[in-house]
Amino acid sequence: MKVYRSEDIRNVVVVGHGNVGKTTLGEAALYVSGATTRMGAIEEQNTVGDYDEDEHRRKFSLNLSVLPVEWNGARINLIDTPGYADFVSEVICGAHAADLALVVVDAVSGPEVGTDRVWRIAAERGLPRMALVNRLDRENADFASVLEALRERWGGSVAPLYLPLGESHDLGGVIDLLAMKAYPGEGEEPGEIPAEHAERAAAMRAALIESIVENDEDLMTKYFEDEEITPDELAGALRAALAEGQITPLLCASAVRRVGVRQLLDTLVAAAPSPLARAVADADGEALETGPEAPPAALVFKTAADPYVGRLSYLRVMTGTVRSDSHLWNSVRGADERLGAIYRQRGKEQEPTEALPAGDIGVVAKLGETRTGDTLATKERPVRLPAMVFPEPVYGMAVRPGAKAAVDKLGPSLQRLVEEDPGLRLRREASTSETIIEGLGDAHLDVAVGRLARKFNVEVDLSLPRVPYRETVARSSSADYTHKKQTGGHGQYARVAIEIAPLPRGSGLRFNSRVVGGSVPREYIPAVEKGVAETAREGVLAGYELTDCEVTLFDGKHHPVDSSEMAFKLAASQALKEAVAGASGLLLEPVMTIRVRAPEANAGDVVGDLNTKRARIHGIAPDSGMSVVEADVPLAEVQRYASDLRSLTQGRGLFELDFDRYDEVPGNVARRVIEAGREEAPAAR
Repeated sequence: MKVYRSEDIRNVVVVGHGNVGKTTLGEAALYVSGATTRMGAIEEQNTVGDYDEDEHRRKFSLNLSVLPVEWNGARINLIDTPGYADFVSEVICGAHAADLALVVVDAVSGPEVGTDRVWRIAAERGLPRMALVNRLDRENADFASVLEALRERWGGSVAPLYLPLGESHDLGGVIDLLAMKAYPGEGEEPGEIPAEHAERAAAMRAALIESIVENDEDLMTKYFEDEEITPDELAGALRAALAEGQITPLLCASAVRRVGVRQLLDTLVAAAPSPLARAVADADGEALETGPEAPPAALVFKTAADPYVGRLSYLRVMTGTVRSDSHLWNSVRGADERLGAIYRQRGKEQEPTEALPAGDIGVVAKLGETRTGDTLATKERPVRLPAMVFPEPVYGMAVRPGAKAAVDKLGPSLQRLVEEDPGLRLRREASTSETIIEGLGDAHLDVAVGRLARKFNVEVDLSLPRVPYRETVARSSSADYTHKKQTGGHGQYARVAIEIAPLPRGSGLRFNSRVVGGSVPREYIPAVEKGVAETAREGVLAGYELTDCEVTLFDGKHHPVDSSEMAFKLAASQALKEAVAGASGLLLEPVMTIRVRAPEANAGDVVGDLNTKRARIHGIAPDSGMSVVEADVPLAEVQRYASDLRSLTQGRGLFELDFDRYDEVPGNVARRVIEAGREEAPAAR
């Protein structure tokens, strides 16, 4: 593959709702540019962009893929991303490697839930945006309606550069509004605009020119004075307005029929910003020199596992030039990394290259310490690029090995899985002794489990995590227990008298000793404390940890021959159980603060649903056409809230959960939990 200068590179992340034809658009671009000799199809499982077995089975993208296209003296690195909400982390990775976002919209459905989501991601990254209405060959396709819907969402900055020549089964090509030429079909030479489209095209062209020149004072003056504005002036003003986010050019296409795809590539080369046109700053906001002669700095925006090559680290070179067989410094982890061969990636295929100039994208294999989001620079100038921020997981499952043979492999395999997918989290819940894998939805975890089995040969079982309840006491109580056991030799004897009292929430478990006169010898007091602590961890009521109480040893008795540390430990354990039984044991549950962001039309449904989950609503605040509902809700009621909210809001709602405190469980609920806990606790232990 030819080496291109930085100014001739275009990095474009292709984003949109699911099933709008993003992958097919990438296939069409590869085909019309001559990169492939046959256009792949999702149904035939032979696309360059979707190469994973799970993608073939589910028939939609799960991972981002890089599709380099050579066109008109430039290389366009198309970054195809998933549209399904559970895999939005891949969109964020792609956005960090891009200089422009191409938002693809369906010609029938118009902007959807995923469209809004990816628009926000691009806006947060400060990316210029183009939009493309795809699938214009579908029945009921309506470009005008989609344009109106986009302007309702994004304002008047949406400006069509092209119009379709017909729609649905009559789609015959596209009209270039700036050149006022008609492109009648795939690869055909441009011609005159058909008479039936001429009037509309002229009106749309006038509106387009006005949208472009209103961002340039000199051109605006020319426009109002009816002076001629040259095509080069219009092109320059369009580039500048796009880079500043003042205009959202709108294109149209049918990727399946390859209509409008060449015009899309033309527009990306002519109008999309090059890497050198966008400023680069480090994590502290300090501007960095971006040219190819500057010290190298690269962002690792994705990590993947290749069955033949090993771990692949996807790089976007931000400054300088990255060369093969060199050393770079991981400024996040403080580690030296040797770069062997550097590859350009196309789907799952790699092509070696000697170097990557500023702005280019490539991959390196087998880096020892580097992970997604890390910065590779020089040790002499260890700059750190801004961190990549991913959404917090909202859906968790307990994971257990499916067979004994998988026990030893489970931990390392899960860690490698999390390295590949930054949307996943792995944690150990000490109170329930469970390993919890967390993601952005049920489909996300389902795919993760499939990868475990396929890539690492580890079969696992998923189950609903046990809620980490706690136990405590409502009032003070005391207990006096004597442990006595006589055998043939030395017996066992210990008497322990303790008192238990409640403490404020969050105080934990405290142990004190008030014995006097040596009734419990000093050397046995640690054994009493150990017996109390171990029993408290195992729980008394239902197998959950005892907390927020103070246990005081105030009396006891020992035997000069039969007493031992074990005897006092056992006596303390039984005394604690009796004391809790007499102190009206209570069950505590974790209470979360939940913030739900949903369309205003769904706010009432969200509040009503939360009320059925024992939530306490704090308030509802409007925010840019959305409603933000904040409430406290027990964790036990929202373990499946990702699915519930998706149903309530047709996928438009988002939420965050943060731990707040432990509160007493209502009596009727506590009885059910205690009964279930007594059955589950032995199995869990």
